[in-house]
Amino acid sequence: MSADLWDVPLDDQPANLSLPGDPEAERILVATAMARPVIVDELAMTGFDPADITDDRYRWVWFAVEHLAASFRDGEIRYLAVDRQLQAWRADGRIASVPLTEQQLSELYNYAQPGSEGWYAERIATKAAAARTITHGHNAILRGKSAAFDPDEDVAALQTELDGVIRAAVTDETSLLADLLPDVLERAITPPTNEDRIPTGFIDLDHLLCGGWAPGQLVVVGARPAMGKSTIGVGFARAAAIANGIPTLFESLEMSKAELGNGIVSAEAQVALHHIKQGIVGEDAPATQRMARAAQKMNAAPLRISDCANLSMPALRARVRNLVRTAGLRLVVVDYLQLMQAPAAESRQVAVSALSRGLKLLAKEFGITVIVLAQLNRGPEQRTEKKPMVSDLRESGAIEQDADIVILLHREDAYEKESPRAGEADLIVGKHRGGPTSTITTAFQGHYARFVDMAQT
Repeated sequence: MSADLWDVPLDDQPANLSLPGDPEAERILVATAMARPVIVDELAMTGFDPADITDDRYRWVWFAVEHLAASFRDGEIRYLAVDRQLQAWRADGRIASVPLTEQQLSELYNYAQPGSEGWYAERIATKAAAARTITHGHNAILRGKSAAFDPDEDVAALQTELDGVIRAAVTDETSLLADLLPDVLERAITPPTNEDRIPTGFIDLDHLLCGGWAPGQLVVVGARPAMGKSTIGVGFARAAAIANGIPTLFESLEMSKAELGNGIVSAEAQVALHHIKQGIVGEDAPATQRMARAAQKMNAAPLRISDCANLSMPALRARVRNLVRTAGLRLVVVDYLQLMQAPAAESRQVAVSALSRGLKLLAKEFGITVIVLAQLNRGPEQRTEKKPMVSDLRESGAIEQDADIVILLHREDAYEKESPRAGEADLIVGKHRGGPTSTITTAFQGHYARFVDMAQT
């Protein structure tokens, strides 16, 4: 066998980078796959990715074995069958490079070592992780040297890339029904606590949602402008962090920290918001005393507020990752979806779809609740009945698809000042995955920048 058979330079390496690899392990592993095709599925369950095979010729042999395994259910796949498959793909233009010849495949077959495939796959995966680390470092240098370097955007993107250096192993996550029953029965007789759920701040809404927001949920709160969606979003954050001590992050792309602070103090102390803005609260002694009492509770609240105007998905993910690790973050409120920095896409709809999908994956990955406020289109204003519908979510049906819960905020007095329902607000639960939908009526106290249960009015 000629030495140059295995020493052809690879064309997949980044320019000017010498990346580590293990040609011997790749050769043995691919040969073993020919001799024992079942390892293709076995190694897939451990998280092995054939993309980690650096030699393009070996990688195509692996794909050929994977393709042929459906026809050769028992025993080995001889090099002749692999050669025919490679030549067919080559003729179809699927393989751009020159695959191994029949003679080379015959020689490769002799390297098979059944029983050792796991060890060689681990060697390949280790080298691939090292290569990704080097590539990541190279990208970090390029970003750092760029005149357009943006600390918020670039550092967040690099952190996301770094997360992908080590690929998580795939495990068998199936369970027998019998194994699930004890937990189901336990849940059936044990009411949820704040350790399981996050209170919404509204008694009837908590009841509808079986105790409040659940980990891994994406909640979308939609409303037309001036309905109070920022106020309701802050209310959800206050209920979690101030009332129940649950670590919460509020991301505001519309209002400043100062404006949010004014609203929170107004709501908690029941001090008129316009008095706080005018600086005349000191003339009202009872109001000053209420603010002092409320400050004690607010000082201890694990509520973090950000008013970054150009929030991107990578930046949010980096912040969430850090706060989950350092502060036990459980709830994120984003105000609002359409103002987030969208990724490059062929249309605005596709970009917003990517954002909503990213928020859902964020909730699942970190086991937190993500509440995102969203603007509705003009549908409600064009109908005689002004109540919004889930289909009014602006720019993307994917928002409805990704959401576990969709709540639509509606106030009749926003359209009709003399409405007999002035001061009332409806929380229309239009989608509730795995649960009932309903309309919860609350009281809107705009002068205190808050929504409250009707019983509190």
